[in-house]
Amino acid sequence: MSANDIAIPADTGATLVVNLDAIAENYALLQKTCPQARIGASVKADAYGLGLAPVARTLSKAGCHTFFVATAGEGLTLRGILPESEIVVLNGPEREQTDLFAGGALIPTLNSLEQIERWQQRSPADPSPAYLHVDTGMNRLGLSASDVDTLIAEPARLNGVTISTLMSHLACADTPAHPMNAAQLSAFQAARARLETVTGALRASLANSPGVFLGPDYHFDLVRPGAALYGLAPSPDRPNPMKQTIEIHAKILQLRDVDTPMTVGYGATHQVEKPARIATVAAGYGDGYPRAAASRTGGSMHAYIADYKTTLFGRVSMDLITLDVSDLPDELAVPGQTVELLGPHVSPDDLARSAGTIGYEILTGFGNRLHRLYRGGGD
Repeated sequence: MSANDIAIPADTGATLVVNLDAIAENYALLQKTCPQARIGASVKADAYGLGLAPVARTLSKAGCHTFFVATAGEGLTLRGILPESEIVVLNGPEREQTDLFAGGALIPTLNSLEQIERWQQRSPADPSPAYLHVDTGMNRLGLSASDVDTLIAEPARLNGVTISTLMSHLACADTPAHPMNAAQLSAFQAARARLETVTGALRASLANSPGVFLGPDYHFDLVRPGAALYGLAPSPDRPNPMKQTIEIHAKILQLRDVDTPMTVGYGATHQVEKPARIATVAAGYGDGYPRAAASRTGGSMHAYIADYKTTLFGRVSMDLITLDVSDLPDELAVPGQTVELLGPHVSPDDLARSAGTIGYEILTGFGNRLHRLYRGGGD
């Protein structure tokens, strides 16, 4: 899409464009990559910052039936959007939450012996199944190896609990050659074989977004992509097969001519070395554009006006970014001109690298004052 087509309303400084068709195409690519597995979708954190309702509806139309959220509150919100879908709460039931799960037809992920006991004590009228999470090396949530031993030795702990799916989570899948991947796969297979002696046959789920691209051994019955759906690269060391799904466009507020010995921005960190023209743009870290994108790299991050590359000068502030537009044609360096901060020339992964972070943090950090424009999605 052309920057000239981007609407930036007068009451805001920047617009976030979400391409729903690209999200649907990414879902289709993941399904093609995993032809024997079902494709679920992680939509936690407001669908990674892109908007839960439009994204979830798009994915549902694309064929997704299973959705993953972090908390029961997110699950209840999603239930109001998708009344028929399977909604799995990854953090599991906290104290006195089992009624919320029943009321929202939410499926818990049981991450500990305590959560298993809590779910066992829920209302007898609630027949909902659960996911069981075993830790295979991440050391965050999930049953430890000793917890698995306890369940096998004391199967009564699962009385009244129906486990539909066994899951674990890969720690290093974005580095395909990392030995941790094979180690976790082996540990997961061993845990599944042991637990099925108690539970009977279980559906299995191991792969996250980068895990999808580790090959069919990691796919099992259900994969759980998130970031790849939204266009982030599954591995930083390989070409990105996913379509970019977002753009951010802001507008120039003011132009200023500078020369030595002037400085630009907070802390006087950018010293002007020769005559230049500076454009002040209406976006900053209050909109999710990371402060470190310029201050950490000495201004190496770029934005684009038409097809002209411009360099960040000075620190990113809460509401404003300053760009060197010295080489732009005069007709483009004017107040109101649209600037591409993310888009065809700059990906979220590019911006993340410049700020010393990851694309996940970029997506989930967009501020509420960004005007949001959704394109595609059928309706």
